[in-house]
Amino acid sequence: MNEWLSKIADRFTAAFVTADRWKLYLKGFGLSVRVAVLAALIGIVIGTVIALLKLRTKEDGTPDFISRLADVYIDIIRGTPSVLQLLIMWFIIMANSKNGELVACLSFGINSGAYVAEIIRGGILAVDSGQMEAGRSLGLSRVQTYRFIILPQAFKNAMPPLGNEFIVLLKETAIVGYVSLSDLTRTANQIASKTYDAFMPLIGAAVIYLLAVKILTLLFATIERRMRLVDKR
Repeated sequence: MNEWLSKIADRFTAAFVTADRWKLYLKGFGLSVRVAVLAALIGIVIGTVIALLKLRTKEDGTPDFISRLADVYIDIIRGTPSVLQLLIMWFIIMANSKNGELVACLSFGINSGAYVAEIIRGGILAVDSGQMEAGRSLGLSRVQTYRFIILPQAFKNAMPPLGNEFIVLLKETAIVGYVSLSDLTRTANQIASKTYDAFMPLIGAAVIYLLAVKILTLLFATIERRMRLVDKR
């Protein structure tokens, strides 16, 4: 038993303590978080625009041409793997760029935008239709009504799924090693190749992701709970 514990301690030391390798994990995780946050911001902007475009209709109530284009964007992005989108961005669309972090942020942002669009659209549709009429009766234009009345309520309705989308986005960043970024997953692989022991580095990375997701889940749950309390008032 003591011998087994000693071996585990040695493997842990080699994976995390030797040469201050724990700093590499933190640096890799920091990059993962940074890419996820920037991509989430890009995704919210794109998703909001696409959601509004998808709600456009003709006079007879059927989707217009721009609305159908928004549908095409959503279908293509949601119908193809995010890793392929990342590789297309890296090797084709931005082939002349050596900024892997920028490529990753744009690729994940565009990917997230397709999912956020459906989330925001659902949030908008959940707002009572009388809100638009009320805004227009107060002298607001259609754009102003969306900006000051509809969208704030839509984002409030969409907060829980938006939180889940960010958690998914954080985990998806594990593939940014394809564009030569040393994120948490790639760092774990690199350390595993140096120590000739994949168990500790990979399990360590998994634990870090698990703790991060758990903290984010609790954070978003707290925000959602407080929002419900405000509604009751």
